[in-house]
Amino acid sequence: MHELAITVIGPDRTGIVADVAEALAGVGANLTDSTMTRLRGHFAMTLICNGPTAEQVEAALGPVATGGLLATVRRVEPEAANGASGEPYLVSVHGADRLGIVAAVTRVVAGAGGNITDLTTRLTGPLYLLVAEVDLPCDAADELAQRLAVAAAELGVDVTLRRAESEIL
Repeated sequence: MHELAITVIGPDRTGIVADVAEALAGVGANLTDSTMTRLRGHFAMTLICNGPTAEQVEAALGPVATGGLLATVRRVEPEAANGASGEPYLVSVHGADRLGIVAAVTRVVAGAGGNITDLTTRLTGPLYLLVAEVDLPCDAADELAQRLAVAAAELGVDVTLRRAESEIL
């Protein structure tokens, strides 16, 4: 059995998710993780699946990858079973859009030993929003909150850090 990472990107249209899921099921690929979003009219999907070879999946996705869609497939190693991954937190940023918000905030999180497990940004008019799910080392939240406050002041945005409720994620 092979573990594969698949990406599908391109202009959005109705039915892409169904087309991809049917193609994968047709060759016996079992979806284990996936995320999909629409970014300003562009479709973006990343999947992890188990099953056939990368070549079989590429062939199955060939008919789906039309009209500007690009599908890529690569074999990946299964995730290593490691101990506790940290404590789950949410970082939220909102304020006027400006260059460098994502770079500055994610660098502060990385500097505190935080691992970003999910990140979403949106620009709505002049308002920029960033929401990140972060795994933090034990007892790192207070120091990270202080560092984020400094970065927020420098960027002219509001930043909050709060413990994530595991049943919500």
